[in-house]
Amino acid sequence: MKRTARTSRPALYAATLLLAVTSASTAAADAGTGPFGVTAFAVATARSARVGALFAADRRADLRGGHFCTASVVHSPHRNLVVTAAHCLDGRADELLFVPGYRNGRAPYGVWKVGRWFLPEGWAKGRDEDSDVAFGVVGERADGEAVEEVVGGDRLATGTATGATAVTVTGYLNSREAPISCTNKPGLHSRTQQRISCPGFSGGTSGSPWVNGDGAVVGVLGGHEGGGATADVSFSVVFGAEAAELYQEAERGSPAN
Repeated sequence: MKRTARTSRPALYAATLLLAVTSASTAAADAGTGPFGVTAFAVATARSARVGALFAADRRADLRGGHFCTASVVHSPHRNLVVTAAHCLDGRADELLFVPGYRNGRAPYGVWKVGRWFLPEGWAKGRDEDSDVAFGVVGERADGEAVEEVVGGDRLATGTATGATAVTVTGYLNSREAPISCTNKPGLHSRTQQRISCPGFSGGTSGSPWVNGDGAVVGVLGGHEGGGATADVSFSVVFGAEAAELYQEAERGSPAN
C-alpha cells in the first residue's frame, strides 16, 4: 500500500486506536516509559513542531485537507533541510510546501517552500525500496530566518543499531488535520529494512520520522511495500552509507537555494 494514497478511514482508525489504548504494553524502555504500541494524537510541543505536512504549491491559500505526506526538519549547518520518503515525490513538481506543526488548517510556524530535492541514485533509477528516503532544501522566510532557526531540528543518525532504543513515529493521516504519534521498539525486517508495530498509520504518514531515545532520526516511514501493506505495521529503510552520503550531498547543495 502506498502511504500517500488518499484513503479516508476515520471509523476504522477510531476502532484501531481504542483497541490499542486498551491492550498496549506499559513496559519501560531505554527511550522512556510506555505504553508501547499506542497511537494517539500528538501533543503540540516544541519537539513535535519539527514534524510537518507536505502540500502541493497551489495549496498555500487553502491548506485544510490538502496534505499528502509527512516530513521533518533535520539538523544541518545551513539549518534548512527536511527529510521524507522518496516515494512521496513520485509524479509531483519539484516545488512543494512544508508546514511544520500543521494543525487544523493553520500554519503556526509559517508555510515554507521546498525548492530542491535530493534523491538516492537507487530510487531515481529504479525505485529501489531500499533507497526510499529524500532530503529537501527549504527556502528562507521573508525575514531571512531558516526553518531550523524557528522550530529546531533533530540530528540525522546513520549506522545505528535497530531496536537499541524505542522510537517515536509522528505523522499526518490524510483524513486528519492534526498529527498522530506512537512509540515502540523497531526490529529488523531485513538487513536493509526495519519495521515497527503501531496501529493506524495509513495514507499520508509516508515520510514520518522515527526519532530514537537520543533524539535522532533513524528512519522515515516508507521503504518495503511503500511503508507497509497494512496500517498497523510500518517500515523504514535502515539508514546506512547511502543515507549519509545523500544527506551530505543535500547539505553541500543547500546554500544555492
